[in-house]
Amino acid sequence: MSEATKDKACELLAQCLVAWRLTGSVARGGDGAILLTCNGIDISVERAPPNLPFRWMVTVAGRKRGAISLPAVLRQVREALDPGYVRNKVRVAVAPLVPS
Repeated sequence: MSEATKDKACELLAQCLVAWRLTGSVARGGDGAILLTCNGIDISVERAPPNLPFRWMVTVAGRKRGAISLPAVLRQVREALDPGYVRNKVRVAVAPLVPS
């Protein structure tokens, strides 16, 4: 991953905190992981090893979970930081335009 991409991912998480009206900090760790602290919760976001079906690994309170995309990372981070957050599930299905 390029340095520019790393900085964009870090900046995305920082701007999400602002959008979610949460006060916290986002920084790049020495090992390349993104370290996020908010509401007394520490979260680490790092690239997954190449042998896993995930692109990212998100660690919250010692529990590491895979995420297939940045939107999945954001969802996990939001759920950890904002207990009042209600996630919306979207289901896409093939169906006729007009019910028969």
